[in-house]
Amino acid sequence: MKYHFHHIHLLCSDLENSIGFFRSCIGATLLEYKKFGGTEGAPMDLNGTTINLRIAKGDEKIVNGPSISIFGYHHICVSVDNVDVAYTDLTNKGVEFISAPVDAIDNRIAFFKGPDDIVIEVVQPI
Repeated sequence: MKYHFHHIHLLCSDLENSIGFFRSCIGATLLEYKKFGGTEGAPMDLNGTTINLRIAKGDEKIVNGPSISIFGYHHICVSVDNVDVAYTDLTNKGVEFISAPVDAIDNRIAFFKGPDDIVIEVVQPI
C-alpha cells in the first residue's frame, strides 16, 4: 500500500479572513466555496496541496493559541526558496512571527501565526 498526503483541513472562525490570509500571504488559490459536513467552507490549492478551510460547527468546542499543543496537530509547514526573504515579505504584510529565522540541522526555519493562531512553519533546506 502506498500513501501520499492528500489535504489538510483547518477550522476557522472567519472563513473570508482565512481565505484572504492564505491567498495573500502564501499564494494559495481559492478553488470554490462548498459545504463540509453542512458547514460553510472553501478548498484552496497551494501548488498542488489542498487546504480545506471551514468554519466551526455550532457544537464544536474550539481551543486555539500558539502555546497550545494537542495530540495529532502541532503545526503545518510550507517550503520556500529563501526563509529570510519569506520572513521579510510576511512581516511586511503584518504577519506575526513566533520565531525569527534560525538554522536547524539541515534546514533554515521560522514559525509564524496564521488565522486563529494556527502555527505555520516556513522551511528552506540548506
